[in-house]
Amino acid sequence: MAPTNPVVRCCCSAVKWGPVIFITAVVCWSYYAYVIQMCILTIPNTNIAEKVIYLILYHPLLFMFAWSYWQTIFAQLGKVPKEFYLGKEDVERFEAAGNEELQREILAHIARNLPVQTRTASGAIRYCEKCKAIKPDRCHHCSMCSTCVLKMDHHCPWVNNCVGFTNYKFFVQFLGYALIYCFYVAATSLQYFIKFWTGGAGDGLGKFHILFLFFVSIMFGLSLISLFSYHLYLVMHNRSTLESFRSPVFRSGPDKDGFGLGKKANFIEIFGDSKKGWFLPIFSSMGDGVTYPTRNVDLDSDCLLAERQRWMEEGEVDQPNGSTGPLESSYDNKVAINMA
Repeated sequence: MAPTNPVVRCCCSAVKWGPVIFITAVVCWSYYAYVIQMCILTIPNTNIAEKVIYLILYHPLLFMFAWSYWQTIFAQLGKVPKEFYLGKEDVERFEAAGNEELQREILAHIARNLPVQTRTASGAIRYCEKCKAIKPDRCHHCSMCSTCVLKMDHHCPWVNNCVGFTNYKFFVQFLGYALIYCFYVAATSLQYFIKFWTGGAGDGLGKFHILFLFFVSIMFGLSLISLFSYHLYLVMHNRSTLESFRSPVFRSGPDKDGFGLGKKANFIEIFGDSKKGWFLPIFSSMGDGVTYPTRNVDLDSDCLLAERQRWMEEGEVDQPNGSTGPLESSYDNKVAINMA
């Protein structure tokens, strides 16, 4: 529960911004160390071409890194639509229910017209007691943000925001551009790091800036490799971080690849179908954050299995794979519609 005291709330907010301020300070210092200390003051004027090339390549990388970081931080959270929230009477009826089975029936009745496919481990409709709302598929409650977040991946203290439907693309881009930025800085400063380290170049304050610049860029770069690779893996399999630890539960049971549509389709769902927007931190993810296509077809969602069994018992169908009667026209067509 969020603190109610305004002073405590303000202090908590300031603490939450600490990691973002730290990252911003490191980036600002790296700009000074790279552009001023290395490119302008350390690289000899006789190597003017080297200076120009380094600076021309450096600034677009920094811009894309900063842009994607900004977008990840300040993207609005994906809010649950109002039709998923229970009315006052429904909340009172739900809370007054005497047992869990009755609560499940109440939620099932309320959610009968809502596009929800996932369930709890016990098979009930997913419900947030804090927000008093039925959770859309892939939605989870964030205790740090005190709200339910659409397609929540995780809460990231380094961006002071939840990573979810509205900014997951930006977050992956932020990791990618940060990784490229770090290794670019490390690669171009390596020769001057070696010269300073071995005493083959001048002395002074600039020496320490470049030494630390190389160490810091390598340190952050190595730490980003595993994180960026992991999220690329999640993108290719269309899973969130939460879903990688706990498989989503459908009416047919748990399925860790329930939202997987194939690597290409999974990528397009997050980055969009236009190649022009794949590398730009602009929102281009597919869908509305509420409903998602799945690779599953719940064959019994309309009691079709029971209908199939009845036909077989009445002799209308001899074998499951060789029938041509009502089964082909109803059951198989229904599956085809669901797959489409």
